[in-house]
Parts: sequence; structure tokens; C-alpha cells
Amino acid sequence: MSLMGVDIGTTGVKACTFNLDGKILASAYREYPTLVPKPGYAELDSNQVWNSIQEVIRESSSKTKRDPVEAVSVSVFGDSFTLVDKKGEFLSNTILAMDNRAGEQTARWKSRSKVYRITGQPLHVMYMTNKILWLRDNKPKLFDKTWKFLCWEDVFFCKLGLEPVTDYSLAGRTMVFDIVKKNYSRAMLDEAGLSENLFARATLAGTVVGEIPSKMASRLSLPKGVKAVTGGFDQPSAALGAGVIEAGMAVDGLGTVECLTVVFDEPANTPELLKANIPVFPYLIEDMYAAIGYNMTSGAVLRWYRDTFGAAEVAEAARTGKDVYDLILAGVPETPSSVLVLPHFVGTGTPHLDPDSKGAIVGLTLGTTKQDLLKGIIDSLTYEICLNVEAMESVGIRINELRATGGGAKSRLWLQTKADILNKPVYTLDVSEGGCLSAAVLAGTAIGKYPSVREGVRQTVRTKDKVVPNAKRHRAYRERYEVYKELYPSVKRVLHKL
Repeated sequence: MSLMGVDIGTTGVKACTFNLDGKILASAYREYPTLVPKPGYAELDSNQVWNSIQEVIRESSSKTKRDPVEAVSVSVFGDSFTLVDKKGEFLSNTILAMDNRAGEQTARWKSRSKVYRITGQPLHVMYMTNKILWLRDNKPKLFDKTWKFLCWEDVFFCKLGLEPVTDYSLAGRTMVFDIVKKNYSRAMLDEAGLSENLFARATLAGTVVGEIPSKMASRLSLPKGVKAVTGGFDQPSAALGAGVIEAGMAVDGLGTVECLTVVFDEPANTPELLKANIPVFPYLIEDMYAAIGYNMTSGAVLRWYRDTFGAAEVAEAARTGKDVYDLILAGVPETPSSVLVLPHFVGTGTPHLDPDSKGAIVGLTLGTTKQDLLKGIIDSLTYEICLNVEAMESVGIRINELRATGGGAKSRLWLQTKADILNKPVYTLDVSEGGCLSAAVLAGTAIGKYPSVREGVRQTVRTKDKVVPNAKRHRAYRERYEVYKELYPSVKRVLHKL
């Protein structure tokens, strides 16, 4: 037998089948383009996404006929939604989190602190409720035709022929969900003027939604009797797939965007954390919570360096087959750089949430080398995440260790710098598909293959290397970090003028 996890993302979808020990038996992937019909808009073709989901399920399942799939669950990108009618047919493209059309609707909310106290979400244009209000204001006929506004977890079950159901972590991103009571907030819905019936029913991650109807199972090359199980929002899914199952553990996803996901036992949607714009929502394990801090340009800054200054290394990589980033970072020291780089190349993530900020490089001299600049990038990316760590720890959220995932986790230099600056051990993992694995564990737990989600994670997730902090370098980095904290406030006005 096998378990299937489907990771539905902003740029593509992957389906993986796993055995009970977490070994990947088969996988399939499809990409789809982002659509920009107008400036500030960002959408996906909903039909193309659903067709891609069907294709990867069919392909992955077809490769594991000897180990038939018994249950399937999902990891889903958040803050994005589509409209369906009562027949479950799409009425629109999927509107993405990065879509900025609903600024006016976002500004209408009376109390930012009240929104955060109830929902755990800092008031922002990214959340789906604000865009639903935009649709009501600007496309009333389309709004009136809509049966449900569904995130892609809910769409997944709806299209399988089951009830559209969401899990608490994804419902927690709607900005109308009470993260403590675990239900849609009457106060938030009343202020928005929306009915709870417009949203999918919310339940705990790892809950059986139903058995996939035989006709749909056949279409997807799945055997009869496969159970469909609630999954989760992609960031906590990545954390669960990295083995984050106890308070004090965190996953640091080092991709184009860097996202730090921390879990804890009590909701921490406090005024202090609101100042840092840190979202809080239910985790995928019952009675646990998660918070995320993120930097909008992480690996993207290194890619910018590669494309702007790394022509020689790119050519050498093509000639020798070596990794281009290994070549670029060769000879870069582990000690703090004299250069600071403000990595706000497309604005900031948390804690500032400033879309108008820009990148900056300071501390240049005629003696500055490319190694100084590269180390300044690595250092400053970690300083930026350190701002979020400090905000979380200031309200009692412990972070004892990090699990590193994504492309940046391949860089020993980056991981050592992160351990030294944060003064925390950093682990790498054997697993390469954390979102899919998380979904598979939830699916397996729901049908009794694991005694609990935690035991399922312990059975399937294994650490590989441990990077420990260097005490001497930590002290040197902390001095440099205190300077870094002054950088954004000092140049903010100039950057906004630019």
C-alpha cells in the first residue's frame, strides 16, 4: 500500500506516493503560469490548475500499481481562492495572495488590533476576504452567482465529488476565522457583511472528508475506496514535513522567499506580535499554533548577484558541470562581512511589511571584494530573519532549533552563518518533498496507519546533518546585527523617495 500527498503551489503542483517509512515511490509535477490581466492583479487559470492536479495524481498513482494508494491529502498555497457555483463549476480565475486590487476594501476595517486579536492575521491586502469584498463592490453579478469562495484545499475535495472542506490552518488565513474558538467569527463576518455559508466548513487537519467516488477514482487511476483527508496551508505543511512536532521547533525554508515557521502550544496573537506583523494560525497538530516570519527576497538576491555579476562562474559551471553557487561562494569567509545589504529588493516581508522599501548596499570601500559583498548578502539575509526571531521570542515563543529546507539548505556557509547569528543549531533533512510528505502523514494517520500525527512524522522524517553555532563568531555577529537594525530606519525615507 501507499499514501499520496499532493502539494498544490502558486507555480505548480506535485503529487508523491510514499510507503509508510516515508520513502518516495513515485512523483509527478506540472507547472502553470501566473496571469496578470491588469497591473496589480495576479491570477491562475483555475481549470488549468485542476487539470494539472488530475494529471499528477494519475501519473504518480499509475507508477505505484503494486503499492496501491489508500488515502490522499494536500498541502495548499494560502491566501488565494476561486469562485464556484452550486454545481462546483469554476466562475473565475484563482485570485492569488500577491494580487493587490483590494486596497480600498482593506482600509475599511475599523480596528486593526481587533482583527488581529480574533483572527491572528495582521490587516493586509493579501487576505481573501478583502478580495471577496472587492468582487462584491466591482463585480456584483459575479458575486451573486457564487455559491462558495474556495481555497484550493476546498476546491480539491469539491472537484473529487465530496463536500468542500478546509482545515483550521487554511481557514485561519481567511481573516474572518477565530483561531482560538476554531470557527468563523461572527464579529468579523458581520463587519464584512458576509455569510459564513460562502466559506468551506472548517475542521482539523487529518480528518477524513470521504471516499473518492469510484468514477472519479477511475479517472485519476486510483483504486476504489481511496479516502480523501484534510491537509493544510503550505507553510505549516512544510514544517510538519520537516519534523516540527513540538514547541520550540521551527523550519526555515530557504527558497526564493525565506519563510520561518515556528510552532507553540498557546495562541500568541498579542499586541506586541502585531507590531511585528507576525501572522498566527492553528497548526496541523491539534491544540498547537504556528507563526510565520518571512523575507520576500532571500535566494532571489543571490540569483540577482549570479545574473548581474556571476557571468564567469555561470560559464565555468556550464563547462565543468559544477554547481554555480558553489563556484560563486568559493572563498567566502565564515566571519562577519564589513558590508551590509538591505535585502528589500521587492519590498519587505515581516516585520516591516513595507512594499515601498528597496534594496541597499552600505559599507563599500575601494578595498571591498566580491567575497565581502557575497558574505554581506548571506549575513544580511540572516539578520533580516533574526528580526522576526527576536519579535517572536519577546512574547515567549521559544525557538530551540531550526530545520533548514529549500535550495539554500545546500549551502554549508549559509547554514553556518545562520547558526552563528541566531545561536541555534540548524539541521538538514533527508526528505526533499516536505509538503507532500506532510500530506501523506496526515492521510495515513486518518486511516489508522500511524497512531498519531507525531508518530507518523517520527517514522518518516529523518535529520541528516547538524550545524552548531560558534560562540566567538556569534558575539562578533551580534555587534554587526545591532548596526543592521539601524539600517532600514535610517534609509527608509530615501528609499521611499526612490
